[in-house]
Amino acid sequence: MADNPHPPDPHDPGRFGEWRPMPPHEVAHLFAALAAPWWIAGGWAIDLFLGTSTRAHEDIDVQVARRDQAAVRALLRGWDVQEAGHPTTPPNDWPFREWRPNATLSPDIHDVWCRPTAGAPWALQLMVAELTGTDWVFRRDSRIRRPITTLGLGTADGIPYLAPEIQLLYKAKAPRPKDEADFSNALPFLDSARRQWLADALLLAHPDHPWLARLGAETGH
Repeated sequence: MADNPHPPDPHDPGRFGEWRPMPPHEVAHLFAALAAPWWIAGGWAIDLFLGTSTRAHEDIDVQVARRDQAAVRALLRGWDVQEAGHPTTPPNDWPFREWRPNATLSPDIHDVWCRPTAGAPWALQLMVAELTGTDWVFRRDSRIRRPITTLGLGTADGIPYLAPEIQLLYKAKAPRPKDEADFSNALPFLDSARRQWLADALLLAHPDHPWLARLGAETGH
């Protein structure tokens, strides 16, 4: 399956069902029982880093490790949990398949939609990350990696979230207006080490990316 940076769109009104995303503190309460690392991701990760709400969030992403998938699926026992991004054939445009308890995710599934029951609004998305040994590995370019211990930060009240430079790297492939806004909002607050890491990663994954100039990176062009 091709790598789609935005599968499927949760903001297409009514197409795949209503969204009522859990706020970060409710996600933290739910995931407190998970004996494995997890992080708030997406636009919420940027706002948690900034310590303020910069825009509306129509959904909420939670990054988990593929190797911890059994524990994650057990945590969501009783929920309606759907693998996203499966090919569809018109008129059937439902790009989901149930992630059954005790089933193993296909390696090409990176996005899972979750809601308490099949009739309830969607509550959160799982973003499935690749961890190898003690490292996180960027699935779009395996040259980009870093220690798992540096993958995230935490709020004052203990909510873990993805480090902003990593979240911005995920957003860089095909940035939407909200991704551009997240980059602009976060950029003034990235210290030199975070700016350098993001610039180095972009030079590998997207060497012509317009964000590089704003990061002050030397692109060689």
